Amino acid sequence: MNFTDLKITEIYCLADDFCKAFTLALSTITLGNKPKKDPVLSHSEVITNMILFHDKGHRNMNHFYTQCAQKHLTHLFPKTVFYNRFTALMQGVNLPLAMFVKTVCLGNCTGISFID
Repeated sequence: MNFTDLKITEIYCLADDFCKAFTLALSTITLGNKPKKDPVLSHSEVITNMILFHDKGHRNMNHFYTQCAQKHLTHLFPKTVFYNRFTALMQGVNLPLAMFVKTVCLGNCTGISFID
């Protein structure tokens, strides 16, 4: 499935709204100091790129990020980082990504489930 710019923007907006609420909910129970400098890519941008990677069927994340995201999606994500930094940012959004997929992306259960 090829995503249009409008669909990618819609995914980003859903992820951004979720990340803001998720960060606010975690801020009351999180220990430690807040980072002094915010990363160049936001959590919602990293989540959107990870969702696009899984949907577009690329062989690995390195190929997707360097050949697709950094070259063809710069009009949607103007601030890109090197791939090594992106993988470090990916590790920080594992929990928000899992919660986003579980709460926002999955539909309601109809009572009938198929397992392949």
